[in-house]
Amino acid sequence: MLSLTHLKVLEAVARHGSVTEAAKELHYSQPSVSHHLGRLEADTGAKLIQRVGRGIRLTPEGELLAGRAAEILGRVNAASVELAARVGLRAGRVRLAGFQTVLSTLVPKAAAELSRSYPGIELHLVDAHPAVGLNMLRSGHVDIALIFRNADTPPDEHQGFRLTHLLDDPLYLISDQPDERLGDHRDSAWVGGCERCRAATITACERAGFSPRIAFTCDDTVIAQAVVAAGMGVAIVNGLALRAHRAPGVHATQLTESPRQIYAATYGDPPDPPATTALIELLESTAMALRAPSRDEVGLPAEGPAR
Repeated sequence: MLSLTHLKVLEAVARHGSVTEAAKELHYSQPSVSHHLGRLEADTGAKLIQRVGRGIRLTPEGELLAGRAAEILGRVNAASVELAARVGLRAGRVRLAGFQTVLSTLVPKAAAELSRSYPGIELHLVDAHPAVGLNMLRSGHVDIALIFRNADTPPDEHQGFRLTHLLDDPLYLISDQPDERLGDHRDSAWVGGCERCRAATITACERAGFSPRIAFTCDDTVIAQAVVAAGMGVAIVNGLALRAHRAPGVHATQLTESPRQIYAATYGDPPDPPATTALIELLESTAMALRAPSRDEVGLPAEGPAR
């Protein structure tokens, strides 16, 4: 039977790539770490560690078990928190991973209400791309991951994820001129995110009949708006980004394409721990207030949505 202590040692060695560093973190002696690894190899019947010169590396079997060990240890840690929280919401911890625009708009309001309503709950926040957030959620390093899905990408609820829809976030064309259309910028320079973040821009432009010429790559919407305000290009951003920051001189035109959907993802079988459930409920109520943005917040003209 696998020992949690042995798995903890393997996970630390895999993370550090060193028996010495793992021993320092765990406050073990090096011989003790080597002993635990030897016992784990005996228990599994698999060679997990190879000596390479003065260092070590994991075998394929070692990498497989180390990955599972990270998940198991994360789940054990989460279970201890859940059990502690079962006495009520007087104490507990909830860890949330989110991307920049929700961390700067939706999350602070929900977090403030969590602190007021449940002062004993400790909240930890991590800035992470949705793909990274889901990996952290699966491995037990966070309890909630805020993610988004584009309108033409169905929600992914396989492998144990459960999704709570929070809101739809419309997309906007931003430029230094008012009332413009996508088709006006076939030959313009575009500001796009990294390879995994620019899909919405490319899809919207292709629906308008052209491929955008990405001249600037930047995931920071503050910088993107500064580039647009300087007349150096145009961009597509979401409504939450415009809520968080709107640069002077930037004009926003709401696109007719379906908005992206924002979800709170949890992992494993229900029910969630009380602290996790409480935060999701507050995120839902906060999101409801954000679903009808004022026109001034996103910079639309008073007479109605731009085409």
